[in-house]
This record gives sequence, structure tokens and C-alpha cells, in this order.
Amino acid sequence: MIDPEQVYTTKEAQDFLKISSSTMKRFLKRGIIKAYKVGKVYRIWGSEILKLVSPKLESKVYEAYDKIREKTKKTIERW
Repeated sequence: MIDPEQVYTTKEAQDFLKISSSTMKRFLKRGIIKAYKVGKVYRIWGSEILKLVSPKLESKVYEAYDKIREKTKKTIERW
């Protein structure tokens, strides 16, 4: 179980969310998950992970995914 007050590594968050490392990087880059850089690694509060699995945020993730998918389709069509 995720403790909202605990700090997790990206690997731990990735395992909990059952996502690949490339998806985790994409989430971090797009700000879907807020993380803090400590030295050379990122740390994520448990509350941020729990926000990601909440229904409100889930719809935002799907919207972002749809935008990326449409952009990719358009790029492929232009080739």
C-alpha cells in the first residue's frame, strides 16, 4: 500500500503503477507526476502516486494520451 507521506523512487512508483520506464519518463517530463530531483535521481511523494490513480486525473491522462496518439498519426500520414 502506498503511504501518502512516504517518498518513493521512480522504480517503486513504476512497479506500483505497473508502467514501463519509458512511460514513467514521459509522465515526469509532461508533469503528470510531480517528482523532486535529489542528487542525480528523482523522488516521488506517495501522495503524487495516489493522485495519479484517482479518477479525476485518470481522465487527464487519457486526454494527454489521445493528443499524443493523434499527433503521431498525423506525423505518420505526412511521411
